[in-house]
Formats: sequence, structure tokens, C-alpha cells
Amino acid sequence: MQTLSDHLKHKLHQLEDWFSTRKGSIVAFSGGIDSTLVLFLARKFQGKECAIGVISNSESLKAKDFELAQSFCRDFDIQLEVIKTQELTDLRYNQNPENRCYFCKEHLFHDLREIQQKYPDFDVLSGTNHDDLGDYRPGLQAASKFSVKAPMADCQLTKDELRQIAKHFELPNWDKPASPCLSSRIPYNQPITHQKLQQVEAAENLLNELGFRDVRVRHYGSYGQVEVQKQELDKLLAIEDQVIAQIRSLGFQEVRIDREGLVSGKLNRALKGLNQTKA
Repeated sequence: MQTLSDHLKHKLHQLEDWFSTRKGSIVAFSGGIDSTLVLFLARKFQGKECAIGVISNSESLKAKDFELAQSFCRDFDIQLEVIKTQELTDLRYNQNPENRCYFCKEHLFHDLREIQQKYPDFDVLSGTNHDDLGDYRPGLQAASKFSVKAPMADCQLTKDELRQIAKHFELPNWDKPASPCLSSRIPYNQPITHQKLQQVEAAENLLNELGFRDVRVRHYGSYGQVEVQKQELDKLLAIEDQVIAQIRSLGFQEVRIDREGLVSGKLNRALKGLNQTKA
């Protein structure tokens, strides 16, 4: 077990105090490291009966992320409820407006509020961390609407700090690359369909199988654009023809390699350009 610095020990004590003053938690669980640590600490500080993880097995969640989330809860003896949100049937969501994430979280937190009726003294929690507060995240508005609490943000934990705490507790996904929902691979105002999400997931799984751990395949309708970490670009370009052929076989008319490399939230650049134009 990795020893924590005094600074992180203090942060962990803050989190313990945060959880200990509350009766129980219903955690919006995605399998990512943020919500994983929130759920783990709820289980640790509040007890098994007072820590409920809830995951939505929706079309925008990767199948292997869903499987990892289930495995985590089994291994750490955590209660898990599986729901199926229906955001893809919501025109406000599947038309993919700039605030798409708001409608996704609205569906999720609405369903969690219904689960909360079984546990009226429990708080609904998210994995939002302090770094998220400075990013474009419409889902935070939905969290506010449904009074969802965020212990990591409240205790001002950054992404790096929570990863270090997760490593301290030997959580299996402490260094797992971020895995945003599959819908985030589709440019704003281009419709989200089940077929597109399946193509993106299959393409990213293929890249993982070829040894690329952190990847994105952006779906631009007529073509797919592959992003890998900058330091792995040469490795990708060495097998470029193979990769393009395999991804095209998944239904993409054309496949391009992004020479810039992986940049999280790259599609949000269009929003910045639009806001500058409006200004």
C-alpha cells in the first residue's frame, strides 16, 4: 500500500469527516476512477448497508466499462443497482446540442431520485472533482437541479490527488485512462445513433487490442478520426494501413489519423470558436 503524503492524509481525513456526518449514499457510478473512489469511500466510512452504487447500462457506456464496474463491486463487497436510462430516445439528447450532457445527467439523476425514495435519508452523490469545476460541463447544472452532492469537489480534491488516494487503497482502476461516454466522440449537432456508438466502441476496442491504451475515435459521419497518445503516434503510423482497413470494416467510409494526438475534450474547441464569433 502506497504511503500518503501529509497533504493527502489531511484530504482523506476531510473526506472521512464529510461521509461520517451523513447517513448514507447513493452514488452515480460509471466505473471511472472518480465515482469509483466516491463509492469505495462511502462503503468504507458509512458501511455496506449505507453505500449504494447505481450504474446505468446505457448505449453510451462501453460494455467493458460496465463489466469492470460490476467486477469492482463484487470484489469490494459493494451493493450495486443496475438501471437503464433512456436518454437516446430523448430528442433533446440525441440531436446532440451543445448542452447534451445536461439532458443525459437529467435522466440519470431523475432515476436516482426515484431510487432515493427507498433510502430517503441517503444523499445522491456524483464523482465530480475540483478540476471539473473549471471545465465546460453542462451536467453540473443537472446535478444542481437535483441537489446531487460531490464530496471530491467539496473537499477540493483534484484528479491527480484522487488517483493517488485510489492507488493508496489499491483500487484496480486507479490509473485507468479517462473513458468519457461514447456520445462525446460525435461532434455537436450531429445526431447520436446506436449504430454510431457501436462503431466507435468497436473501433476503440480494436485499438486497445493492438496495444494502444488511451484512445479516441471521433465519428464525423462520413469518416472516423483516430487519436492516440502523442508518444504512440509513430507506433500507430507504422501500422497505419492495417488500422485503417480494420476500422473501415466496421462501417466507416473513411478513416483518418489525427497527427496532433489525443486531446481530451477536443470537440469542445468548436464551442470556444462559436463563442468568440458571437462575442
